[in-house]
Amino acid sequence: MDLPVLTPSTPAASGGCSSSSCGSSAEQMSHLPEDILRRVQDHPCYSEDAHHHFARMHVAVAPACNIQCNYCNRKYDCANESRPGVVSELLTPDQAVKKTLVVASEIPQMSVLGIAGPGDPLANPERTFETFRKVAEYAPDIKLCVSTNGLSLPSVVDELSQYNIDHVTITINCVDPEIGARIYPWIFWNNRRIRGVEGARILIEQQQKGLEMLVERGVLVKVNSVMIPGVNDVHLKEVSRIVKSKGAFLHNVMPLISEPEHGTFYGLTGQRGPTQDELMALQDACAGDMNMMRHCRQCRADAVGLLGEDRGDEFTLEKIEMMTIDYAAAMKRRAVLRADVLAKLDARRSVKASNGLVSLVPAGAAPAPERQTRPVKIAVATAGGGVINQHFGHAREFLVYEASTEGARFISHRKTDLYCAGGDTCGDGESVLQRTIRALEGCEVVLCSKIGFEPWGQLEAAGIQPNGEHAMEPIEEAVMAVYREMAEAGKLAPREMPLRHSA
Repeated sequence: MDLPVLTPSTPAASGGCSSSSCGSSAEQMSHLPEDILRRVQDHPCYSEDAHHHFARMHVAVAPACNIQCNYCNRKYDCANESRPGVVSELLTPDQAVKKTLVVASEIPQMSVLGIAGPGDPLANPERTFETFRKVAEYAPDIKLCVSTNGLSLPSVVDELSQYNIDHVTITINCVDPEIGARIYPWIFWNNRRIRGVEGARILIEQQQKGLEMLVERGVLVKVNSVMIPGVNDVHLKEVSRIVKSKGAFLHNVMPLISEPEHGTFYGLTGQRGPTQDELMALQDACAGDMNMMRHCRQCRADAVGLLGEDRGDEFTLEKIEMMTIDYAAAMKRRAVLRADVLAKLDARRSVKASNGLVSLVPAGAAPAPERQTRPVKIAVATAGGGVINQHFGHAREFLVYEASTEGARFISHRKTDLYCAGGDTCGDGESVLQRTIRALEGCEVVLCSKIGFEPWGQLEAAGIQPNGEHAMEPIEEAVMAVYREMAEAGKLAPREMPLRHSA
């Protein structure tokens, strides 16, 4: 595949991120120093605000891996699945660069290119760094990102710095080799396979050394951890404390994905993943030690688009061969869009700061109720842009906010199945609708731009109130407006037992 004829530009001094799984709470991000906020302001993986407006893509150029994880099986692929390590097409560096330029031209809000697999990028250094070098030459306005298990990290830290990569994600699941031996069957180190506790010890030492080296060089480090109930769930609070002490600025605790059909060791042996409540409780516990991410999507290693969507099918190798691009013109469009979005985000953060709230409160609106009221979980259907702009039946996931007298905070996302194929009603696929309702358990309201008659009735029967009155409104404003309405109607008296819904 020939690259487009372009004049290489001078690489920009803008860095990258983790590609596979990212995010941060807007509330805690607001407490970061201004220089860090500026470095992540257009990064959909590192900034919860930015993920509503900016897109990312991952290029699958790194097939080999130097460790084995009990939650990973890179041989499994399903086009409808979002999971780290999953890809449909393995790319050469030249193919990856052309795909990057095409996607950035067609999706001008794409700000970040990441390499996260399907193996480990730093176990494939030639392919990874050739891709970074060429993208930096042809598209200096795109941030470059890498996500790694950390085993080979110390040996390439200086080379990473050559490509202006100032965001790196390391997956650190433990700091205790005994626990590590239950997660990692083996590592490949110095041309030999090392198993058990000894292999885990080497991996942990390399991860911690790499983390320290990156921080010394001013690189922002995010740590990913997979929560495995009964294995490392209690231990992850210690992981959070240690990585913060060594300079990591963000911690992403992700749920274990362990469906048997994926063929992983954990999936085949019945190891369960955490519940939503267990995950949130651990994230809240770790939040006392450092900034926590909340909007991670555990993306495919070839994901394209906004977080929560995947437009990869639009940009297969066969399709991009048919496309022509003018990237110089595309860069101008991208610069205008970026400036516009960042101006809006700056204005939004200023309003938040002046209100002293996590959420925006509409001008002239009554403040959140001061009397004793309980928090409420509200689900939101959105296609991006930070507004409520998606039909209930078209949603592949819902964002969940917790509203309280302190404001609205984003706490999680709930993946579901697309059951509505179009039209004004969503009556087809009742069994999928029931699964969607189960996915929304614990939420008392769902906000969407539109909803059909049948799902409306089934949601009400499950104790979830549908609401289509806030279409195209900013999410946090709408969440707080609904919360105030519920409080004024006397629906928020504290409960002794948590609300539960049956599907």
